[in-house]
Amino acid sequence: MSGWRCTGLGWPHGEPVLGWARGDGSGRGRVSVLAYGKELGFRAEGERHCVGARGNPCPVGAVVPVRSTGARCAECARLDRAHSVAADTIADDPRTYRVYLAWFGPGMVKVGITGEARDAARLREQGAVVFSWLGRGPLMAARRTEELLRSALGVPDRIPYARKRAVRGELPGAAERAAEIEGLYRRAAALEGAGWPEALERLPFEAVDHARVFGLDGAGAATRAGTEARAAGQERAAARVVTGLVDGGVVAGRLVAAAGPDLHLETEGEGIVVLDTRLVTGWDLVAADARAGISVPAVALGAGGVQDGLF
Repeated sequence: MSGWRCTGLGWPHGEPVLGWARGDGSGRGRVSVLAYGKELGFRAEGERHCVGARGNPCPVGAVVPVRSTGARCAECARLDRAHSVAADTIADDPRTYRVYLAWFGPGMVKVGITGEARDAARLREQGAVVFSWLGRGPLMAARRTEELLRSALGVPDRIPYARKRAVRGELPGAAERAAEIEGLYRRAAALEGAGWPEALERLPFEAVDHARVFGLDGAGAATRAGTEARAAGQERAAARVVTGLVDGGVVAGRLVAAAGPDLHLETEGEGIVVLDTRLVTGWDLVAADARAGISVPAVALGAGGVQDGLF
């Protein structure tokens, strides 16, 4: 796999897929479909370089910080942001958008919008354990609805990713998850006639649960097993989170779950290690023994240490 750079973890068809591009900027690419229970391993080589913007390579091949989830230099980050939906710079966008309510853990919900053509891919990319559509319509109507919910209901449009990650091992049952987001949906629907844009069509409530798609039951069981082992005085490592790669650093293990950009790996001698694949983008990677464990910086789950993204 020499000469390939990871472009990140995606969820195009409801399953985790790693994207790869040639490090020479040729534009050639490939994907690797991941399966729970599968072993994987890689070693980083050299320096981490900017991934460019809008499908174009960085013109200067800038070196970027190893702990940043963005993997872009300042100029490429500016260009990428300027063309995003979140920037509100495309007011005449003709596409249909959907407003959603997403649940990541107890008391942890957000409102957002995504292109209707993408279906629920954006929700899986954010690691939403449960979500429901709220409405559909033009971009500006969807954006105004998002702002209405933020102000009227106090619902954020962003949740720090470290918070989402920290609660995955101890999620409540499916019924409780659905009930919390249904309560928010009813509060949101009650706002019709109180500033709700006429152009936005409200959609019926339907809780879509991603716990099985993400493999979180297995990840939760593994995390709980580590907690129980430590309580019993056994030597099993606490769940840890990779904070960045280094030249020659290895990440290897058995995939037990994936959510958003995260891979949850059962590693040799290290227990569960969570790898945010946004930290992998921009590195040249080569294959490594899947039983090699990890030799990159990591901290205890919930300790932070990563420059988090917006969502």
